[in-house]
Amino acid sequence: MANVSVYNIEGKEVGTIDLNDAVFGVEVNEHLVHMAVVNQLANNRQGTQKAKTRSEVSGGGRKPWRQKGTGHARQGSTRAPQWTGGGVVFAPVPRDYSFKMNKKEKRAALKSVLTAKVEEKKFIVVDEIKFDEIKTKNFAEMLKNLDVSKALVVLEDENAIISARNIADVKTAKVNTINVYDVLKYNTVIATKTAVANIEEVYA
Repeated sequence: MANVSVYNIEGKEVGTIDLNDAVFGVEVNEHLVHMAVVNQLANNRQGTQKAKTRSEVSGGGRKPWRQKGTGHARQGSTRAPQWTGGGVVFAPVPRDYSFKMNKKEKRAALKSVLTAKVEEKKFIVVDEIKFDEIKTKNFAEMLKNLDVSKALVVLEDENAIISARNIADVKTAKVNTINVYDVLKYNTVIATKTAVANIEEVYA
């Protein structure tokens, strides 16, 4: 069972906490982690590329000239692909790139990245993050005390969440919104003791 230090928002160590091996001490499955990241990025794609085929462009209702006797090659429509203003052959259409992952696979991938952060000593536990007022300066000061820059912060306090909005390279998340991509994207994961307990309760 991993044992990590607990800090306050001043950056001072105030104790230790044992992390549940069922969540923070699993075997890292790189394949599932990769699959989870690809899944999230694919599901975010809009897939809105579009060009018109010959059946969708306007005009071209009548045959431009008679079939034989003009000296021109036979043509059936002025909106065929070889004409200027004609449709596109095999035109791209809106496409859904999303695919599904099993719930067990998603959970295993998240446990893997959380375990990796603990092993890399990039998982910081704070006893409590609670602000009396919405102030970006207070949140920035806390990050400075913890000696952290690019971080994913898991917490519940609304004032703190709003305070972090304007800080570049910092993202806040609640326990039910953390995902594999964000955990990997940010150098450090900061979580309150309450958030750690909730993560263990949900994913153990």
